[in-house]
Amino acid sequence: MHPQEQARARLFTRRAALVAGGQALLLGALVGRMYYLQVVESEQYTLQAEENRVSLRLIAPLRGRILDRFGAPLAVNVQTYRVIVTPEQTDDLKGTLKDLAKMIPLSDNEIAAVLRESLRRRAFMPLPVRENLSWEQVAQIEVNSPDLPGVSIEVGQTRYYPLGELPGFAIGKLGVEKQYDLGLRGRAGARQVEVNAVGRVVRELARDEGETGQDLTVTLDSGLQQFVEQRLASELSAAAVVLDVHTGEVLALGSTPTFDPNAFNRRLSAAQWRSWMNDPLRPLANKAIAGQYAPGSTFKIVVALAALKAGLQQTHQVFCPGHLSLGTATFHCWKKEGHGTLNMIDGIKNSCDVYFYDVAHRTGIDAIAEMARKFGLGQAEGLDMPGEKSGLIPDRDWKLATTGEAWQQGETLVAGIGQGFILATPLQLAVMVSRLANGGIAVVPHITRPASAAAAAADIAGRHFAPMGIPADMLKVVAEGMNRVTNDPRGTAYRDRITQAGMEMAGKTGTSQVRRITMSERLTGVKKNEQLPWPQRDHALFVGFAPVATPR
Repeated sequence: MHPQEQARARLFTRRAALVAGGQALLLGALVGRMYYLQVVESEQYTLQAEENRVSLRLIAPLRGRILDRFGAPLAVNVQTYRVIVTPEQTDDLKGTLKDLAKMIPLSDNEIAAVLRESLRRRAFMPLPVRENLSWEQVAQIEVNSPDLPGVSIEVGQTRYYPLGELPGFAIGKLGVEKQYDLGLRGRAGARQVEVNAVGRVVRELARDEGETGQDLTVTLDSGLQQFVEQRLASELSAAAVVLDVHTGEVLALGSTPTFDPNAFNRRLSAAQWRSWMNDPLRPLANKAIAGQYAPGSTFKIVVALAALKAGLQQTHQVFCPGHLSLGTATFHCWKKEGHGTLNMIDGIKNSCDVYFYDVAHRTGIDAIAEMARKFGLGQAEGLDMPGEKSGLIPDRDWKLATTGEAWQQGETLVAGIGQGFILATPLQLAVMVSRLANGGIAVVPHITRPASAAAAAADIAGRHFAPMGIPADMLKVVAEGMNRVTNDPRGTAYRDRITQAGMEMAGKTGTSQVRRITMSERLTGVKKNEQLPWPQRDHALFVGFAPVATPR
């Protein structure tokens, strides 16, 4: 062979060897990688492939019921119907929705919202159109289903409140539903479905229905609650609380105007929401626990006890000519002509402002504030429902820290009749009277109880409320004054007394001003409440307990 040919042959052989070696290396790497993926990592990739094939879909659990103290339902679950549409099953989604709108209320804005949502989802995924359909609407849709391609009915569950406008029980975002949400919501279920490459469900593989939430028993008496709501409904704006004076259980809790919590389970319109938000009567506020108002003359209960504790005798007399002067200021009694000479029981019975101006001045704001806090005023009591407000009980330190100014003697007189800086909620006033009526035991309000009667009894027995250290004879003085408010013909609430023998009520009226009465108006005649615009009218309050002999 020619030398040049020999050289070319050797070169070709080396190149062929290099190519063959490279191919061998690539093949070895490929085989090694395949071994790694199919053998070493087999379990991981098998799991990933299975996860791509199997999709887990959550099933919402049924919420637990809320029951009153006797087992009557206050919040339950009811079957509901909703209409859905699957875009891929109709050639004209907008036209189908227009046809559907002829059978159920469906605005152009709602149709537009469904169309927008269809652009964000895959065509085979159903879109909700409207919930809480009536049976008549369901029937009409089903009858016309051949003309509504892609439209179908789904059955579900929604929350329902049989008593409707029950403050503090609205949906899982507010009230008791929020406070005990974890227990009420239960455990979610799940369904395993097999899906294809684009996510379409092929078949259901397994289903776990989950667990229904736990029932919750509250202390309310639904019959009493309905009575309270009916009574409050006759007022433009009002609130009421009824407590068991020995256990602190909330038997009824009312606030008006209010709203129907069932509205939130339907499609709430923007107009309705704006109406509630802009209403000056604040229907969304639970005034019973969050409304903070000057307690007016109901606060005289605390002032009397503070005075007795400070050493003032119940026989202490004050002459009321209709006003009292302090320096250059004049403080008026609600009774222009005055009450004459009064002792403490008469001062309570007649709700004489001058008497309590004098008593407050002698006692001092710090002693009054200390007694008020003993009776549950000026701080949230820890009610097991969100939204409770603390109110305000001022003293010298509070004013200095808040305003940088010293407390004035005239402010003590104003505080003596429950006005000025003082604020209290209806719940706090109910706690105040409960602690007086039960003999000075610091009961704490609560709204839930164990479900069984035996457990509820044990729960009550296990609550060791602390005595407040107020002598019984002092409590009796004030309780007797309250007894005369309603049962003495000259008492300020005699016309509203309970006349049934053995069920007599003791009470205390209160009126708090929300405007300043000028001297010129006093000279020309103070306008009556009915003559004033609603926001300027006095607040009317009443606290009481019954029966007088054995308070409950």
